Amino acid sequence: MRNNLDRLGIPNQDQKQADDAAAALMQSLSFVVPTEHVDLPSKGLFYSEGHPLHQKDTIEIRYMTAKDEDTLTSRNLLKKGIAVERLLQDLIVDKRITLDQLLIGDKNAIIVSARKTAYGAEYNTKVSCPSCGKTQTYEFDLDSCKIYEGCSHEDLEEASVVQTERGTFIGTLPILKAPVEIRLLSGKDEQMILQRQKQAQESKNSLDTMLSDQLKLMVVSINGVTDQKTLYQAVPLLPAKDSIYIREMYKSVNPTLDLSHDFACSSCSFETRLEVPFTADFFWPKR
Repeated sequence: MRNNLDRLGIPNQDQKQADDAAAALMQSLSFVVPTEHVDLPSKGLFYSEGHPLHQKDTIEIRYMTAKDEDTLTSRNLLKKGIAVERLLQDLIVDKRITLDQLLIGDKNAIIVSARKTAYGAEYNTKVSCPSCGKTQTYEFDLDSCKIYEGCSHEDLEEASVVQTERGTFIGTLPILKAPVEIRLLSGKDEQMILQRQKQAQESKNSLDTMLSDQLKLMVVSINGVTDQKTLYQAVPLLPAKDSIYIREMYKSVNPTLDLSHDFACSSCSFETRLEVPFTADFFWPKR
C-alpha cells in the first residue's frame, strides 16, 4: 500500500508526520555557528595591498563542528596528508583567504585557536627527552602560547638589518660580507618543504635537505643577485656561519606564535624549552 501511494504521489501519513517532526526539530535547533577573531602575529603588515588581510590584525574563523570532525577522520584526506589543511581552510570565514597565502606564523595561530575552541587548551602528547631519549607523556598549556611580533625597529637598527617597503629584510653575511635579502615564508612554502621531506623519507638514498630547502625559499637576493636558479645553486654552498646568520635573522624578524614550553624530564631531570608538537594527538585527542 505504501509503495502504491508513493508511486501515485500521495504522501504516506506516517512518513509525513516524521518529516514534519524532523523539520520542526531542525527549526528549533537552527542557529549560526559561533565564530571568533584570532589575533594575527603579523598584524597584516606583510600582506600586499589588495590582500584581504592587508593591515588587518585579526582573522575570523568559525568553531569546529561534527562535520569538521568527519573531515579530520576522512581516510582519503588522511592518506593524502591534507585533512588538517582542508579543515583549516573550511574554518576561515572569508573565502578570499587561502592557507597558501597565509604567513606560517599566522597559520599557526589559527591552528592553535581552532584546537582550543574544539577540545580545550590542555594538550597531552608523547615527547622524547632531548638528553636521555626517554619517551613520556607531557601536558602543554595552549593558553600560554604568546604572540611574538618580531623585533622592534630599534633592534633592527642595532643588528644592522633594514626592512624594505616590500616587507623583506636585508642584512650582511658575516663571512662573505655581502648583503642578503630574505622574506617571510607562507603556507605554500611550508607545504613545499614538507613535500620535499616526504620525498627524502621515501627515498633511502636521499638526504634530508630541510635546512637548505628553507634557506632557498627565504633568500630573495645575495649581493644584488635575484635570479632564482642561481640562488638555489648558491645557497647550499654558503659558509655555515652565513647560513646560521640567515636563520637567526629570520627567527628574529618573523612574527609568530611562540609555541615553546618549559620541559623537565621525568627520567633524567633535564630541563629545556620544547615547542608544542603538532602530532596526531593535536586534533585527535584521546578521550
